[in-house]
Amino acid sequence: MTRYAQTPYRLTIPARINLLGNPTDACEGDFAVLSAAVDLYAGALIEPCGEWALEEWERSGDGFRVVRRYAFAPSDLPLRYDGALDLAKGALNRLCGHSGELRERLTRRGFRLALWSDVPRQSGLGGSSLFVLLTLAALRAFYALDPRQHHDYLLAELAQRVEAQEMGIACGFADRYVPLFGGLAYLDCRGKLHQQAIGAEPFATYERLDSWVDDLPLVVISTGLAHDSGNVHGCLRPHYLAEHERWTERAGPPPPMVRWMSAVWETAWRGKIALLARDWVAFGALMDENHRLVDEMMTCCGFPEGVGQVNNLLIAAAKRYGALGAKLTGAGGGGSVFALTRPGEEGALAEAWQRVAADAGLTAARVFRPRLSGQGLVVTEAESKEAGL
Repeated sequence: MTRYAQTPYRLTIPARINLLGNPTDACEGDFAVLSAAVDLYAGALIEPCGEWALEEWERSGDGFRVVRRYAFAPSDLPLRYDGALDLAKGALNRLCGHSGELRERLTRRGFRLALWSDVPRQSGLGGSSLFVLLTLAALRAFYALDPRQHHDYLLAELAQRVEAQEMGIACGFADRYVPLFGGLAYLDCRGKLHQQAIGAEPFATYERLDSWVDDLPLVVISTGLAHDSGNVHGCLRPHYLAEHERWTERAGPPPPMVRWMSAVWETAWRGKIALLARDWVAFGALMDENHRLVDEMMTCCGFPEGVGQVNNLLIAAAKRYGALGAKLTGAGGGGSVFALTRPGEEGALAEAWQRVAADAGLTAARVFRPRLSGQGLVVTEAESKEAGL
């Protein structure tokens, strides 16, 4: 029996924070972002099974319990989307469509793939992409797919297509690259605005910076208010594309959306310079500028509260309590906000944000001090029929 039919694998992958430049990662532009993988994780276990099954787990006491399960046969592919484990189904459908090697090997032996996450749902930390990435990576490992043809760049690109094309969710590339590659990075997405077929546009360029800066004095607050980033980007992206197309067809100054996105990108490349110099004051000022630009852009595109009343409340509070800068990490309307402090002042801001959240009635808010995750995806062999991760 071949190795891929015998070996179970355990996988973990980190969430991400978009530090500067979002949402220009080929969602409403084709520029670049500064982003960081952080120590909040999702994971998976894939093992041999007499059937083909996808499961979602949640923590229960010291272990896990199954909350959703979907069994199928290879003849059922492509799987239909019905709201149950659709991200995993989309990843399986897309990888099978791309890889003849997987299509041939899938029929030889079944698997059970269990997925779990400690990343708050719809928190703006890239959580939805993690299930897609874990499914792709788990299938690659379990079926021993050729790594030269199924490398991490391909998996990141496939993950973007899963959400953008299989799920119909407007999205860019940072959420799909950063968890896989890990660390602190400048992610260049130029040439990817129109999200063409894989191979018809560049892969993103992933420049690791954490050999120079291995930690950032950050505090994050997840508001506990779920948001749908696809709804936000699904409004902003068509505005940008329409203005960009008209602008490229005729001479004249750039229109508002193009000016906003170019200015947002400027915060990223200037932020890289400030980051390498450890100039926290300059970096914080660029965070504030990124926030201002996105708030204006969202207001112009029909969001009356810009990035959201609660988000603006928390950002203002962070500045009031000494933060050097504060902004969204997700798409707005809920999700998460993060702030940069002077080194050593993270605890004071965290306590202040806890009080502000309590006063605002945000009972599900969670405040934490994130650390950089130097590793992205981690895949290890697991014990067969392992009951917990």
